[in-house]
Amino acid sequence: MLREIGLPRPGYAVEEKGKGDYVSAADLRSEEAILAVLAREAPGVAVLAEEEGGTRGKTMWAVDPLDGTTNFTRGFSVASVSVALLVDRHPVVGVVIAPFIDLEFTAARGRGAFRNGERIPGHRAVDPSKAIVATGFPFKIKSRLPQYLAVMEQALVRFEDLRRAGSAALDLAWTASSTFDGFFELGLNTWDVAAGAALVLEAGGRVTDWSGGDTWIETGNILAGSPAVHEALLELAAQAP
Repeated sequence: MLREIGLPRPGYAVEEKGKGDYVSAADLRSEEAILAVLAREAPGVAVLAEEEGGTRGKTMWAVDPLDGTTNFTRGFSVASVSVALLVDRHPVVGVVIAPFIDLEFTAARGRGAFRNGERIPGHRAVDPSKAIVATGFPFKIKSRLPQYLAVMEQALVRFEDLRRAGSAALDLAWTASSTFDGFFELGLNTWDVAAGAALVLEAGGRVTDWSGGDTWIETGNILAGSPAVHEALLELAAQAP
């Protein structure tokens, strides 16, 4: 569906749902197509989707039909589709597709993670000082900036460099495949993180909230990465106000 629409020139029409939060016709058409498949192939399973909403359940799908809408509307190709199946709050299946750069990441618990059909090896051992870590700014909730900036400032010292691409689902997929070595962000939604987290976990990485707990699936306060980098992120988060 998204490939049919194509990556637009900057200035594609959008509706503002909230400050810095946009929805386009592409979001709606993509979600409609995904929900039709899920209704046909997995009837009776609860669905929580970004645009249509839905209900949480013990077993549920989490659907983001276009993660990186701002990128998409500006003709920037880093945008993705994210679909995950969660059971008891834990992702057991995850798919992240970047249609404009020909990437497909898939994972199922206990069966490995794959990039374009090739199995992703376990996270490479990397010293945090050599790590490239992805992030996303809490631009929707400016009140989180003091907490976030404290970690970002120290991350620039602790790690080799940071990246901010604008699609959390893809950031997590790239973390799983060792393009990045870690990822941190505050205040994301379940549909933003569920599939990417499944990929990271299946590649042998770790995923927690900023205090090392498991509330990340609800709060969207997430730290993810290879074991050593995740541990470093936890240390930085513990020092934040």
